[in-house]
Amino acid sequence: MPDFTETDSRSEIAALSHEVYRLTKQLEEQEQRHLSEAMPDKYDPFDNPTEYKGFGGDYSKILPRITEVGYEIPLEPDYSERKNLKRSYRKGGWLMIFQYVLSNGLGFLILQLILAVMMMVNPDSDRNAIADYIRGSSMLVSVNMMVYLVCNVGIAMLGMKWAGIKYTSLVRTNDFGIGRAFQYCMIGMLLWTISLYLITGTSDIFSKYGIDIIPDMSGVANTYLGKTIQLVYSCMIAPITEELFFRGVLLRTLSKANQRFAVFASAVFFGLVHGNIQQFILATLLGVFLAHITLKHGSIIPSVIVHIFINSASSLIGKVADISPMVSMMCYLVLLAVALLGMILLLVFLGRDKLPSTTPKQARRGILVAASSIPFTGAAVIYVLDILYKLLAKN
Repeated sequence: MPDFTETDSRSEIAALSHEVYRLTKQLEEQEQRHLSEAMPDKYDPFDNPTEYKGFGGDYSKILPRITEVGYEIPLEPDYSERKNLKRSYRKGGWLMIFQYVLSNGLGFLILQLILAVMMMVNPDSDRNAIADYIRGSSMLVSVNMMVYLVCNVGIAMLGMKWAGIKYTSLVRTNDFGIGRAFQYCMIGMLLWTISLYLITGTSDIFSKYGIDIIPDMSGVANTYLGKTIQLVYSCMIAPITEELFFRGVLLRTLSKANQRFAVFASAVFFGLVHGNIQQFILATLLGVFLAHITLKHGSIIPSVIVHIFINSASSLIGKVADISPMVSMMCYLVLLAVALLGMILLLVFLGRDKLPSTTPKQARRGILVAASSIPFTGAAVIYVLDILYKLLAKN
C-alpha cells in the first residue's frame, strides 16, 4: 500500500511539472507573439496589403527605430528618416544624371574621333559628306549600341553596389510561367497599340502649331549591316540592358517607402531617356506595366521577355506593313485582334493584381521627399530640357 501511494504521488508530481512547463512555454510564445505584433515589420513597415512585401528591402536602414518594441511610424517623417530616405532618392537621381552625361559624352567623343580619323584619311572630302556617310553606314548604330550597352550595364552595376542590391535578386522569379508570359506580351501589344493612337493624336495637335514631334530617322543605317545591327540592338540588347537599369536598379532604389511612386517615377524616367515625345509616350505607358510585373514577380525576367517581344513585334510589323497596302491592312487587322485579346487579359490581370495603393504615411514619403532632392529633380529637368532642345532644333 505505501509503495502504491508513493508511485501515485510521483506520477502526480511529474504531471504537474509537465503542466507547469507547458504553461510556461505557452506564456513565452504569447509574450513573443505580442512583442512581434507590437514591432513593425521592417520589410513591410507601413502594413500596406496592396504592396509587394520585401521588394523595397530592409526599411530599418532608413528608419532604425522600427526595430524598437511598440514603435509606431509617425505620419510625417522626422529629420533623420527624411534624410535617409532622401539619400535613397538622391542615388536614383545621380544614376540618371550619370546615364545622361556618360552616354551623350561618350557617344559624342567616339563619333568625333571617327570623324577626325576619316578627315585625316580623306583630307579632300567634305566634312558634312563624311558625317552623312557615318550616319548612313553601320558606324552610327554601332556606336549607339556600344555606348548604351556600356552605360546601361556599367551604371546599373554601380547602382547595385551603391544601393546594396544583390545580383540574384534580379532574376529570382516568383509565380511566372509560359501562361503569364503570353498574357503579359498580349497586354504589352495592347499598350503599344494605344500608344500609337496617343502619338498620332499628340502629333496632330503639335502639327497645328507647325511643330513636328516625330524624330527624323531618314538616312540612318542604310546598309544591310547597319540595319542588322540596329535590329539586334533594338530587339535584344536594348530590352535587356534597359530592364537591368530601370527595373532592376532604379525601381528598387525608389521603392524604399512608396512602391506606387516608384512605379510611376521609374516609368517617367524611362520615357524621358528616349529623348523625344514620340518614344516618351510609348516608353512611359509601357514602363508602368513593366514596373508592375517586376514588383509582382520580384524579378526583371518577365519585363525583359515582354520588352523583347514588343520591340521585336513592332519592328516586324513596321517591315512587313511596307510591302503592300493589302499586307498593311492584314497587319492592322491582326494587331486589332491582338489588342482586343490584350484588353481582356489586362482586365483579368488588374482584377487580381492592381497597382499598389498609397497610405497617408507613404504619400508623405514619396514625391514630396523625392522632389526635395536636387539630383532627383535635376535629373528630370535635364532630360526634359534635352527633349525640348532637340524639338526646337528640329523645328
